[in-house]
Amino acid sequence: METKGCCRKPFRKAIVGGSFDRLHRGHKELLDLACKVAESLIVGLADGPLVESKPLADKILPFEEREMSLREFLDSRGVPYEIVKIFDPIGPAADIEDADVIIVSTESYRGALAVNERRREKGLSELKIIVIPLVLAEDGKPISSTRVRSGEIDTEGRPLI
Repeated sequence: METKGCCRKPFRKAIVGGSFDRLHRGHKELLDLACKVAESLIVGLADGPLVESKPLADKILPFEEREMSLREFLDSRGVPYEIVKIFDPIGPAADIEDADVIIVSTESYRGALAVNERRREKGLSELKIIVIPLVLAEDGKPISSTRVRSGEIDTEGRPLI
């Protein structure tokens, strides 16, 4: 006997965001989790002031290259998604009515709280927040785009210097 809905994911629409510069293992784990728990994704891809203030900002890949890497990765996962250019930490997350979860790393948790505060102010329901720990490189320190940009580690967290 077939059971309808037995394999539904727990969330309809997940929101994730970031610069996604030099798509690394930490980014991939965040995105993979989003793909596993949600039927579709909204991916906020940072540009403008959000990337200009980052360390080694002059080495951040252009928006179009970062978007292409994201698309290639997400296409391989088979989950419907939309990539939205964002210029501030909240982006469209405060306005998407059918979103029900936001997935962040431990360093972005306060941003998720700010999103929910803005949603409350607008009369929208809060998003469930899923927090994943930072992925560690072989040296025990977190993998980050800054470390990759600086040439300290590669995108898998292996030391280069």
